[in-house]
Amino acid sequence: MSDRFETGARVRRNILGDEHVDRAESNKTAFDAPFQTLITESAWGTVWASDGISDRERSMLTLALLAALGNFEEIPMHIRATERTGTSKSDVLETFQHVAIYAGVPRANHALKLAKDTYAEMETEQRSQASR
Repeated sequence: MSDRFETGARVRRNILGDEHVDRAESNKTAFDAPFQTLITESAWGTVWASDGISDRERSMLTLALLAALGNFEEIPMHIRATERTGTSKSDVLETFQHVAIYAGVPRANHALKLAKDTYAEMETEQRSQASR
């Protein structure tokens, strides 16, 4: 594997967490393996690995772009990642407010609903883990 792939794999785990990456890796097939390599090298090994901006800023940008473009399926994953990027709930709200103004209220509203649902799931999971 290339250095960029190795860096990308490490950054991806740091941002998304081992559980998410392990699940994604277990679902990888020969068909989508080249695509997964592309994502690991380009998104994680180049863009997310850059020290040009902070992980917090990158997380906010990612959430804004996902919402603005209507790529809602990935928003919960990136909301979960905010725990590791230092992105606060207030940051997420500010991000989606920008989306409302520059890309449209319906997209921001749906993104905010997904964020609320995901935060609620995360809190339930944390309470469940704490009670064990």
